[in-house]
Amino acid sequence: MPHDESILSPAAPYDALLLASFGGPDGPDDVMPFLRNVTAGKGIPDERLAEVAEHYHHFGGASPINGQNLALQRALVDELTRRGIDLPVLWGNRNWTPYTKDALAAAHADGHRRILALVTSAYSSYSGCRQYREDFWTALDELEDELGFDDEEPLRLDKLRSYFNHPGFVEANTDAVAEALGKVPEDARVVFVTHSIPDTMEEASAVSGATYSAQHLDVAASVAAAVGERLGRTLEWDLAYCSRSGPPSQPWLEPDVNDLLTALAGQGVQSVVLAPIGFISDHMEVVYDLDTEALETADSLGLTAVRADTVGTREPFVRGLVDLILERAAAERALAAGETPLPGAAVGTLPAWHGVCPPGCCRRQAGVDSGRPAACAVDPLR
Repeated sequence: MPHDESILSPAAPYDALLLASFGGPDGPDDVMPFLRNVTAGKGIPDERLAEVAEHYHHFGGASPINGQNLALQRALVDELTRRGIDLPVLWGNRNWTPYTKDALAAAHADGHRRILALVTSAYSSYSGCRQYREDFWTALDELEDELGFDDEEPLRLDKLRSYFNHPGFVEANTDAVAEALGKVPEDARVVFVTHSIPDTMEEASAVSGATYSAQHLDVAASVAAAVGERLGRTLEWDLAYCSRSGPPSQPWLEPDVNDLLTALAGQGVQSVVLAPIGFISDHMEVVYDLDTEALETADSLGLTAVRADTVGTREPFVRGLVDLILERAAAERALAAGETPLPGAAVGTLPAWHGVCPPGCCRRQAGVDSGRPAACAVDPLR
């Protein structure tokens, strides 16, 4: 897109969008190389990785995440086109092809210089924010050496704010939970589920303004209230975690979803809806940890259980993402004009998340510098 045309776009100053995701294997031969990428530098032996690989081989060795990213990419293009916005949507992953660096190199070759990154993680934590930003920094640093960016027009990358409490995300989850409740008895309990993280990462996430768990509790409360109002009753709900890894000696957020289901059955609960609000699509943690393990646990306990959809490509979610893109673009234009940007849209008790990460944001461990610079921050070294 020529520079003079981009000025007229409601997405200006951005001339491309990067859909940045975790990545996943495309087939059986990719599984172990992919897992080695994910765990690089952690000293995890192949014997342990082989155990995790069985989760993928259970589904033919291919992760569903890649197809879901392509579907979201198409949905974003469709919504942008519907609004008359010319903004190419690229796709790059941290851990498997297409890699972030390759996507950015292609963008640069096509003449794009100001790119906005949309990370496929709605929440703020090391794994959902800073780890992506570290990958962005590394990719940009390597590309600068390889391509020799123009000093007057370097390749610049910004990251869209964490969007867990954006109205579009909350509305799409509300629709999904309401639909799932229509498939179970009226007294069903809702179990909201997200990916567990180490307690040290949870503590470090507080620097951002609210811990990882507090972000989820706020979304769960918003969704439960909206669904309850729609159905005309008060919902009973809990927050549980899945997908923990690491040594047993390292504390992670609890309760595990299987342990919670066991406890609920012991309390006389007879039916549940599993609502994966921590995930935006049905990737491996959903189809294995919930659809396979958790539903098997529920069945063994005599619980009637259904799993609510993730937001996927639901219209409110995709519409909300485009709203977020335009919100950030308007904020950048306001700042360039010396004006104060309008506050971002948010649902619940927490404010809209910051668009540029403050010092110390989303570290792996509170007060500990990883030694890796992170892009899209006030200070990339902190």
